[in-house]
Amino acid sequence: MQDINKIKMIISDVDGVWTDGSIYKGFSSTENIELKKFSVSDGAAVALIREAGLKVALISGRKSAATESRASELKIQDIYNGTLNKIPPYEELKSKYTLSDDEIAYVGDDLIDIPIMEKVAFPIATNNASTPCKKVATYITKKNGGDGAFREAVEWILSEQGRLDSVIKSLQEKVKNQ
Repeated sequence: MQDINKIKMIISDVDGVWTDGSIYKGFSSTENIELKKFSVSDGAAVALIREAGLKVALISGRKSAATESRASELKIQDIYNGTLNKIPPYEELKSKYTLSDDEIAYVGDDLIDIPIMEKVAFPIATNNASTPCKKVATYITKKNGGDGAFREAVEWILSEQGRLDSVIKSLQEKVKNQ
């Protein structure tokens, strides 16, 4: 059994985890327009991660300006966008932060997430994840991707570590004192 207290980084897929997987396309005479819906709740999870002293990274199989924009808003520096083979960026993150598999949790929803999910200490699948993805998950969120599933995963990790309440309280104090 893995020790959840060793978790130092949470890595996540984007489409199907941070979004519901829908992509809205529009076209004008000068450009293609792509829209995605992101949950504000998942963005708040990034604040919880930082307050807990953990690292966060995104590895998305689909190249998307909307994903890059959301990551930039949240000041997520480690983003790999348009990466179908997620193992090379995963290995790069491990090397960059001197981490081992047992110090990482990963949140995913589909087949291309499974290779990483099989490596990390705590693989997490969204409620709307594919069946094969759910089969390798340690935890399956009650929420669907795009509806706060990432936040639920973060809160589950912090709760299992016995730190959720103290992290929330610390974050609330910081907000109150701004």
